[in-house]
Amino acid sequence: MSVFDQMKDLYKLQKEAREMQKKMKEMKISALSKDEHVEVIIDGTQAIQELNISDDLMTPDRKKDLEKEIKQAMEEAQKLLQKEMAKDMDIDKLKSMLGGK
Repeated sequence: MSVFDQMKDLYKLQKEAREMQKKMKEMKISALSKDEHVEVIIDGTQAIQELNISDDLMTPDRKKDLEKEIKQAMEEAQKLLQKEMAKDMDIDKLKSMLGGK
């Protein structure tokens, strides 16, 4: 393989990576805590886009509950994101990007 071919392959990989990053930022995953008092909406990069909290949890004496439910909602959103990404993953394409056959 010539240097020129390697550069073309590298450019192609960079282009695919940019497209994947764009797709991940456009993805939206919504998840609720177990008691459904907290909703978290993240994008494919796991950046929080929205955080909705029930008024019931907005009191000082419910601080621990609030912390617990935010954590639950975030963990659920991450699980859903992983499932979504695995569903879209093309194993053959991934192997070829990693140099496999």
